[in-house]
Amino acid sequence: MLTLRRPRQCDWSIANRLNIFTFASQNKIILTLIKSISGIRGTIGGAAGDGLTPLDIVKFTSAYGSWAVKKSGIKKIVVGRDARISGTMVNNLVTGTLQGLGIDVIDLGLSTTPTVEVAVTGEKAAGGIILTASHNPKQWNALKLLNADGEFISDTDGKEVLEIAENSDFKYADVNDLGKVTLDNSWMQKHIDLILALPLVDVKAIKKAGFNIVIDCVNSTGGIFVPALLKALGVETVHELYCEPDGNFPHNPEPLPENLTALSKEVLAKRAHLGIAVDPDVDRLCFVCEDGNMFGEEYTLVAVADYILKNNAGNTVSNLSSTRALRDVTELAGGEYHAAAVGEVNVVNKMKEVNAVIGGEGNGGVIYPELHYGRDALVGIALFLTHLAKYGKSVSNLRMSYPGYFISKNKITLTPEMDIDALLSKVEQKYIKQPHSTIDGLKIEFDKEWVHLRRSNTEPIIRIYSEGNSETVANGLANKIIADIKEILQVN
Repeated sequence: MLTLRRPRQCDWSIANRLNIFTFASQNKIILTLIKSISGIRGTIGGAAGDGLTPLDIVKFTSAYGSWAVKKSGIKKIVVGRDARISGTMVNNLVTGTLQGLGIDVIDLGLSTTPTVEVAVTGEKAAGGIILTASHNPKQWNALKLLNADGEFISDTDGKEVLEIAENSDFKYADVNDLGKVTLDNSWMQKHIDLILALPLVDVKAIKKAGFNIVIDCVNSTGGIFVPALLKALGVETVHELYCEPDGNFPHNPEPLPENLTALSKEVLAKRAHLGIAVDPDVDRLCFVCEDGNMFGEEYTLVAVADYILKNNAGNTVSNLSSTRALRDVTELAGGEYHAAAVGEVNVVNKMKEVNAVIGGEGNGGVIYPELHYGRDALVGIALFLTHLAKYGKSVSNLRMSYPGYFISKNKITLTPEMDIDALLSKVEQKYIKQPHSTIDGLKIEFDKEWVHLRRSNTEPIIRIYSEGNSETVANGLANKIIADIKEILQVN
């Protein structure tokens, strides 16, 4: 039987997950430990190998630390964490393990994913570990792994780390060669200074605009970094909502419309120009308009790209499941748009390949290579506020200036024995005359509408994303593809 369910979005590319351990609970499959090429993510507690336990943390930190030193010849790694309740425990295990390998640690303490990324290159380190499960609930944590360029490690490198962990192929240092831990809380200001130094960040324009802003930082490290950034940008009126970095998330931490109702109400109550929301590790960004409506996380990148392209013509990149509006804005500015497979690593690789001036993902992830190749909500805020200040109109007016599209997100659950790849191949043959891409599942274009089908490596499901100029059109396209799949299954 085909079952339609709303997908749970995730910034860890499912296509990159290599090993998944699960347990059954009330007939549902619950992911508890995910070994990925870019790190390890799981729920705190349970038996070793089932959850993100101390033994698992030590094992994978040992593997990554050994790989990083071998790869770079440098015995220094940067570590930073979001404000999760488990953060201190995980941090102690990670830093202690790296010390045991003879690696010096630059511990940023409470930090953000993009701050750790810029610190890796600033410290000339072998890599970095970010302790965050991004938008996942408080019971989750993760080790996200960076290379010496401050970027997420590649598929090849990730597989090597997993192999080292599987074989316990690491050796600890003698007592006289243990690493040292240096606490360094200077990188927040250094990161902000790098943003302020960008030619397209106009502090004078932002200050002159006199913005009144409400922020929702979900009680994580955005509560430290976002107010500091806004103050440095000259924003004098900032209303803080959920800015206590204690890890007690007041709502689902993923910055989706259904989770931002309190922010929307506060924007109206404070008669603010806009609301700003970030996720726990501050690499995703979305806005609320002055009328309380959502700007749309898909349009965070569109608006920032529009501003960049008005000042610096060039190419753009987003993943296959992101809105077509970025392509429209790019082509209007005389640039070329390119699509990448889902996943930050894939977007970054494509950006480098086509020399993109801006890129990212439709989940509110802005990647501005002028600063670094990583999703960065802080630089996104600075660029967006500059754009808004120079635009001179309301956030809702800015939103209406862009092409209006709607994305419908669904999934089909199939039987476990179903050959999903073969099924997708048959759908491709049905639409072989339409422009389509198979770099990540199957994406089919119908003029300015599209549908993207991706298989899951963890469940017998196909995720179906479709976009049209209205909710009705997008849902209609998704239903058409679902009907095609049903027909193919009946024939076979």
